[in-house]
Amino acid sequence: MALAAVAAPVTSIATAAPASPSQASRAEQEIASFVRSEMRERQIPGLQLAVIRHGKVLLKRNFGLASLQYQVPVTDASLFSINSATKAFAGVAVMQLVQEGKIDLAAPIGQYLTGLPAAWQAVTVTQLLNHTSGLPDVLDQRSGKLVGPQPDDAAAAWSAVQALPVEAPPGQRYRYNQTNYVLLAQLIERQSGQPFTDFIRHRQFDVAGMRHSGFGDAKDVVVGKASSYVLDRGGNGYRNVIEDFPVFMRAGAGINSNAGELANWLIALQSGRLLAPASVERLWQPTSLNDGKPAPWALGWPTIGRDGHRAVAGIGGRRSAFYVYPDDGLAVIILSNLAGGQPEQLIDTIAAFYVPALRQQRGGAYAAHLLRNKAAGTGFEGLEQKLAAIRRQHGLPAPADDDLNAWGYRLLGRQQPKQAVAVFQLGVQLYPQGANGHDSLAEAYEADGATALAVTHYRRSLELDPGNTHAVARLRVLSPD
Repeated sequence: MALAAVAAPVTSIATAAPASPSQASRAEQEIASFVRSEMRERQIPGLQLAVIRHGKVLLKRNFGLASLQYQVPVTDASLFSINSATKAFAGVAVMQLVQEGKIDLAAPIGQYLTGLPAAWQAVTVTQLLNHTSGLPDVLDQRSGKLVGPQPDDAAAAWSAVQALPVEAPPGQRYRYNQTNYVLLAQLIERQSGQPFTDFIRHRQFDVAGMRHSGFGDAKDVVVGKASSYVLDRGGNGYRNVIEDFPVFMRAGAGINSNAGELANWLIALQSGRLLAPASVERLWQPTSLNDGKPAPWALGWPTIGRDGHRAVAGIGGRRSAFYVYPDDGLAVIILSNLAGGQPEQLIDTIAAFYVPALRQQRGGAYAAHLLRNKAAGTGFEGLEQKLAAIRRQHGLPAPADDDLNAWGYRLLGRQQPKQAVAVFQLGVQLYPQGANGHDSLAEAYEADGATALAVTHYRRSLELDPGNTHAVARLRVLSPD
């Protein structure tokens, strides 16, 4: 979560054998090369990386610039906003109070907090943590502002959201929602007897040795804070992001930290210094909806669904993320200063240097990376054949449709529609039944002036997904008859 206004432009332990020193050095060089390449592709100004294996920091690297304006490099001391990854700290805080017998995960929030709307009171603590409460959102997702007539007034927004109807019965469906974590902050304050930010500072930062981490946004003076950026609409420059994390919402966002201190926190969490092992396992245990279907979140942590090599995560602002692989004794942290850079998409590839089986399972992103490099050198013709050669040489699976889609849209953002068409064509060849792939290809054809082909693929997308409102809207414009 980030309330952001844009300002002026700115130009459990696995038993794998440890790698030999030479192997480790080669892996670190390949990882650094991969990260630099992805930073160029995604136009990320600055980035920190840390890798933890079996409770020790194996790799910690800094890349690029913390400030474009002043050309300040990223250092170990640079602090980055982790945005909504703050929710992972809130989840740990709740479990700390569960351990003390002060909170019951199955209890309704109305058991602890008074004065809530009647329709809110039956929502359980777990349903707040995993975003299945069904409550209305205090943050308007379209505008990024607080709800209500006074978008900068926290008290008015909290009154306004309580007057809105609930969106679904508790536990019926998942919907990411900031109201949940406002209530969790109130719960933690009520049951601990101290403000939420003080609780996190004393019970987590101090225990883990996070001396420089803290809460703050653009209104606060944060020493060593990396500037935050977003690409302009054409992808040809940067704009400042003015971060706004209201105090009453800081269980949902607002921590500034660095990769080294987050590594200390993850080590403290997994070594029993913050929670008992059984509580950590409960923290990361997948949750379910009322119908038994899996929910995407555990208790404050998104779960990364896959068969084997399970992972849980903290992801914030599409600019900072950490993944923990509990069964592999591994964690990877990437912090960046580009909102929308999506460094979480890089983490599985980096993890696969330490857990080779992940490359067979999740190596498609690395295949896409190698294909991008190949296309940059030899052109975008024959991408299908180039990918086949890469997969044979490196033993990699195909890129996921999301990997190709993200690449194609970056090309569109750079006003390169012909190259985007080639990438989206590859996606449709690999995933012919994907409605989104056909919609993306149609959009690229439209940008390139190939209206007839755009219409063909919008129609195919609509056949595969009759609910595709984007395709309907574009067909009304391009083919009104």
